[in-house]
Amino acid sequence: MLLTILNIVIFVAFLIGLYVMARRHVSFPKRVFTALGIGIVFGIAIHLIYGVDSKVTKQTTDWFSIVGDGYISFLQMIVIPLIFISIVSAFTKIQIGEKFAKIGIYIFIFLIGTVAIAAVIGIISALVFGLDASTIDLGSAESSRGSELASQAKDMTASTLPQQILELLPTNPFLDFTGQRTTSTIAVVIFAAFVGFAFLRVMRKQPESGHLLKRGIDAIYSIVMSIVTFVLRLTPYGILAIMANTIATSDFGAIWTLGKFVIASYAALIVMYIIHLIIVTGIGLNPVTFVKKTSEVLLFAFTSRSSAGALPLNVQTQKNRLGVPDGIANFSASFGLSIGQNGCAGIYPAMLAVMVAPAAGVEVNLQFILSVIGIVIISSFGVAGVGGGATFASIIVLSTLNLPVALAGVLISVEPLIDMGRTALNVNDSMLAGAGTAKLTNNLDSDTYHSKDYGEITSS
Repeated sequence: MLLTILNIVIFVAFLIGLYVMARRHVSFPKRVFTALGIGIVFGIAIHLIYGVDSKVTKQTTDWFSIVGDGYISFLQMIVIPLIFISIVSAFTKIQIGEKFAKIGIYIFIFLIGTVAIAAVIGIISALVFGLDASTIDLGSAESSRGSELASQAKDMTASTLPQQILELLPTNPFLDFTGQRTTSTIAVVIFAAFVGFAFLRVMRKQPESGHLLKRGIDAIYSIVMSIVTFVLRLTPYGILAIMANTIATSDFGAIWTLGKFVIASYAALIVMYIIHLIIVTGIGLNPVTFVKKTSEVLLFAFTSRSSAGALPLNVQTQKNRLGVPDGIANFSASFGLSIGQNGCAGIYPAMLAVMVAPAAGVEVNLQFILSVIGIVIISSFGVAGVGGGATFASIIVLSTLNLPVALAGVLISVEPLIDMGRTALNVNDSMLAGAGTAKLTNNLDSDTYHSKDYGEITSS
C-alpha cells in the first residue's frame, strides 16, 4: 500500500507541475507534449519496477484512471451535444441559395471520396504486409475482447446491408441523444441536418422568426463550446494519466507480436496523409503551409484520440489560419466528426477485413476487395468522434461480409497506439474538406492562408 501511495504522490506532483506550467502561460502544445513524455516515462517505470500483473500496478493505475478515464468520460459527455449543435449552427452560418448546395456537395465529395481512397490504401497495406489473424495466438484479454465484440454485433438487429442502412435513420431522436443505439451518432447527424434545413426554410419564409431562432442557436452553441473549452483545458492532465496507464498495463509481448499490424497501420496512415497533401497541392494550395498551420490541431488529436474534442481547434484553425469562411469551417468540421473518417472508418476496417478473411477461409479476390470498399463507404456514416468509433465501423464491415467479428479482439493490446494516428488523420481530412471546398468555391481568404502570422488557437 505504501508503494501505491508513493506512486500516487509522484503522479499528483506531475499534475501540479502541469498546472504551474499553465499558470505561467506555457503554450498548450508544449504542455501536451510534456504530459505525453512524462506519462510514457512514468508508465515504463511502473511497468518495469512492479510488473504488469502486480497488485501495486493495478492499484496505482486504478487511481490514475480517475483522471484518465474521467477525462475520456468528459469527452464522451460532449460528443452528442457538440455534434448536434455544431451541425445546426453550421446551417445558420451559410448563405441561403445555390452556393449552399454547392458547398455541401463539395464537402461530402471530399469526405466520402477520401474515405474510399483510404479503404484502398488499407487493403493494399494489409496485403503488402501479409496480415493474417489466424496466425496470432489469442490471450485471455484478446479472447474476452473478441467475445465482447461478437456480442455487440449480435445486438445490431440488422442482418443485411439494406437493413443496416435503415438502422442509420433516426426513429426516436430523443433516444439517440442518449447514445443507446450503436447508430445513434449518425442518427443525431441526420436529425440535426433536418433541423438545419428547417431553419433555412423558416429563414427564407419568416425572416423575423429565423433571426430569433439564429440568436437562440448561437446562444446554445456558445454554452456548449464553453463546456468544450473547459474540457480541453484538462487535456494535459488526462493525457498524462492515459499514457501512464496505457504503458504500465500494456502487454509488451503482445505488442511485439502484433507489431507488424502497428507498422502496417502507420504505413497506411502516412501514405493517406501524403495523399491529403497531394490533393492540397492539386487544388492550388501550398502543402507546406497547410502542414505548418494544422500541426497543432493534429498533435491534440493524436494525443487525445478524440475528433470531437479537437472540433473547436479544428474550426479555429480553418478560420484563423487557413482562411476558410466561418460557415464552411463549421460544416466540414462538424460533419467530419461522424462521416468519412479516413483512419477509423476507412483504413482500419478495410485492413481488418483483409486480415480476418484468411482465418474465415474467404479468398481475398477482386470481388471481395470491391465489396469491402463499398461497405466501408457506407459504414463510414456515423462513426463517433471519440475513441470506439473504429470498433463500430469494424463490426459493421465484418458482420456484413459474414466474417468472424470476434477475431478483431486480437488488436486490443495495440488499439491505443493505432488510434492516435487514426484520429489525427480523421481531423486532417475534415480540415482538407474545409480548405478544399473554400478554395474550389472561391471563398478562401488567400492572404490568411499564406500569412506567416499563425496566431493562437488554444485557450490556456
